[in-house]
Amino acid sequence: MTAAEPEPGTPAAAPAPAPPPPAITPITVTHPEHVDVATVRLFREPPWVLRLTLEGDRSYLRVKVVRAAPLSYPDRYICLLDSRDEEICMLDRLDQVEPAMQAILREELERRYLTSRIDQVKSLRNEFGTSYWEVDTNRGPREFVVQNASENAQWLGDHRLLLIDVDGNRFEVPDLSALDKRSLALIEQVL
Repeated sequence: MTAAEPEPGTPAAAPAPAPPPPAITPITVTHPEHVDVATVRLFREPPWVLRLTLEGDRSYLRVKVVRAAPLSYPDRYICLLDSRDEEICMLDRLDQVEPAMQAILREELERRYLTSRIDQVKSLRNEFGTSYWEVDTNRGPREFVVQNASENAQWLGDHRLLLIDVDGNRFEVPDLSALDKRSLALIEQVL
């Protein structure tokens, strides 16, 4: 009998356990430290997906366009983000890029920062810091919810108010003094 064979009447040894699968490590994406705006190419492929190529360097399959200072500088400091919301580059001004790309950037910004103007407040109630609004806007009647008005209601001047609802939609009252008395009284109860 050899050493590799078990003695008769003794159970065979269990096979050695399989080694664990290799650990999955996330892919680290590094963006260039300095991007020459002249190398940036934005395009849609397919038509509903925004892509970006830095000529001679790399491409990004999904890109988001956001404003770094949406209220104070809406046409300046435009950030291009990757699919993980990490900054690829920033454009100081929209007019730095060619007109076709300007049009794409404006479309994306309009979609992201769509703001409805509130013309009249139909009803408004506040429950435990959450306000429920029923309003008429320049885009028709809307109902929305604002949590914690102290954080999601921003005064942009003495009579100009911006509200951001729980879904990130934006509603603006450009001039509180232009609202009817009932609408104004309802807003004053909440803010």
